[in-house]
Amino acid sequence: MPNGVINPKGIHFYKRLIRLLLENDIQPIVTVFHFDLPVYIAENGGWENRETIQAFADYCQVLFDSFGQDVPLWQTINEQNVMALAGSVIGTSHKSMKEKFQENHHMLVAQALVTKNFHNGDYIGKIGPAPNIASVYPASDKPEDQMAALYMSALRNWLFLDVAVFGKYNHNTWHLLETIGAAPTVTKEDQQILLEGTCDYIAFNYYNTMTVSSYFEKEQTIDQQTGFGIPGFFQTVENPHLPMTEFGWPVDPEGFRFTLNEIYSRYRLPLLVTENGIGASERLVDGKVRDDYRIDYLQKHIQQMTLAIEDGVEILGYCPWSAIDLISTHEGITKRYGFIYVNRTEEELLDLARYKKDSFYWYRQVIANNGLEE
Repeated sequence: MPNGVINPKGIHFYKRLIRLLLENDIQPIVTVFHFDLPVYIAENGGWENRETIQAFADYCQVLFDSFGQDVPLWQTINEQNVMALAGSVIGTSHKSMKEKFQENHHMLVAQALVTKNFHNGDYIGKIGPAPNIASVYPASDKPEDQMAALYMSALRNWLFLDVAVFGKYNHNTWHLLETIGAAPTVTKEDQQILLEGTCDYIAFNYYNTMTVSSYFEKEQTIDQQTGFGIPGFFQTVENPHLPMTEFGWPVDPEGFRFTLNEIYSRYRLPLLVTENGIGASERLVDGKVRDDYRIDYLQKHIQQMTLAIEDGVEILGYCPWSAIDLISTHEGITKRYGFIYVNRTEEELLDLARYKKDSFYWYRQVIANNGLEE
């Protein structure tokens, strides 16, 4: 699709997989788009080409018609905000800000269109977006830092969720995009589709919070979790109160509770945590990986999520990232997230054998207990 054919073997494979999950009391959650486009579509402009909107809708319709009676939770687009803001880092875009936000707009319209189509069909589940959300702290109590945090939150978080929930662009984001010459072209038809295709719930990935100050000249590496700056609006800075991972990402379990409350207070929709975890360099020693740091990270985040539930936040579920080591978008296999170690290096595949880390056994018990032990 659009100029190919549906692979019946692929449909059959996923039907069997979904059926097997259900038979074992595992709730399937389907993400329909996670960073990569078919080559044909990418070579014809990708998301910058408006025709991709309908191609995405056609693709989703095949998924809905094939699996819509068995899948309770659908995610439209994984980490759309990361693709828009840090595409040069994860390899999805090397274009200008103007081009990136036109692409982003087409993705928002496509998401709304498939959400509308899903609601018009006879399907059992719910559908929603899955951005990467990081609550933003001001670096100080200075008014200009407070305003910097407001604009960073608007651009990084609320742009993507306001459109999905309310069907309209966030006003602070629109002002920022106009100011820097990156506001997309939006048609009346686009506006109508956005209004008619609002979501049922919010899925989101959480790794850490961000801290910003009012903008000052400083060379800075763009990173999906540690940020960037826009002249006249904000500059990300290090938070001295938070420890850092070896890859420079802040660790903020209390910020997880804050983020859950912030999203729920703003939108009053059920939340699904679709990624949460810590990446680390790891070595296999005598067939074992001692990853106490991962257990500590997840334990503290689950504790804070429990407190958020006590605060009144409605949470549908929690998915740690990840079950198995995989190739990180910008650190390769050097940065490992899994409960299961994969025996390979950056340069060599080796035997690709799997080894259960200490965190595997710990999280298996968390599942058995349906939560942390008291």
